[in-house]
Amino acid sequence: MTDYPEKTCEIDSLVTHKRLVDAVLEGRKTQQRRNGVYAYPGERFDLQGKTFEVTGLFRESLADMDDAAAQAEGYPSLAMYKDLILRMHKGMEWDGTAKVWVHEFKAV
Repeated sequence: MTDYPEKTCEIDSLVTHKRLVDAVLEGRKTQQRRNGVYAYPGERFDLQGKTFEVTGLFRESLADMDDAAAQAEGYPSLAMYKDLILRMHKGMEWDGTAKVWVHEFKAV
């Protein structure tokens, strides 16, 4: 077992935005990046009656992201992902050195 830090939020807060929930339910979203740990591998969460399990948790810098990572987040490209993140967080600048926690999950 890998040692992870203490959770900063509960698993039910991992994916909440309607557009992102829809992407998960449609199988287009299999990752969620957060500043903190919301779930550990093996934990499960429900979205509209469907169950998902966290299969991986790792830390990476934003500079490590590419189009494939953005697609796993439910976006067609990294450029579109970055644009949305910057619009959601007014005044934020994209800092490639910033570290985030990547939660990977799948339907069970």
